[in-house]
Amino acid sequence: MFNPKNTISRKEIYISVDIEASGPIPGEFSMLSFGACVVGNTHSTLYAELKPLNDNFDKRALEVGGLSMPDLKVKGERPAEAMGRFEKWIEEVCGDDRPVFVAFNATFDWSFTHWYFMKFLGRDPFGISGLDIKAYYMGMKKTEWRETTKKQIRAQFPSKQKHTHNALDDAIEQAEIFEKMLNSKSI
Repeated sequence: MFNPKNTISRKEIYISVDIEASGPIPGEFSMLSFGACVVGNTHSTLYAELKPLNDNFDKRALEVGGLSMPDLKVKGERPAEAMGRFEKWIEEVCGDDRPVFVAFNATFDWSFTHWYFMKFLGRDPFGISGLDIKAYYMGMKKTEWRETTKKQIRAQFPSKQKHTHNALDDAIEQAEIFEKMLNSKSI
């Protein structure tokens, strides 16, 4: 049962998540892969490639991620199994602490992740919110939204990880960026 006192006193563990999808919205399109890592410990990772839910795809979305729908139909993990593995991994890395979903443009990645957790497990270990790195940067630097591109943010908070559109690589990249933002003394 939900206990607000428990959520307040629990330490927060930031989990960087990136996904690749076959199109712009969950349900009609499929989450094809996800990558996750712990902010501050990018060696603690999880990656999965999933079987598509259907044959719907946007050509540009597939070109970005470089994933093959026919290959994933054969080699991909069943979504329920992948999401179960994701939940178990979150429990292992967080223990009694609170997992906080973090992404660069969290609205996109969170919408797919949340939909898949709810559809296949009936629950989302992250709850109904996610922390958006772009919005965090905007508040931190008191900038306009248009000044929150990854290129602009990376210039101030560089990552060793290249942006490859592999979900795990990109989760690690954004974890490195966010960790530097958290540790930054300048506002």
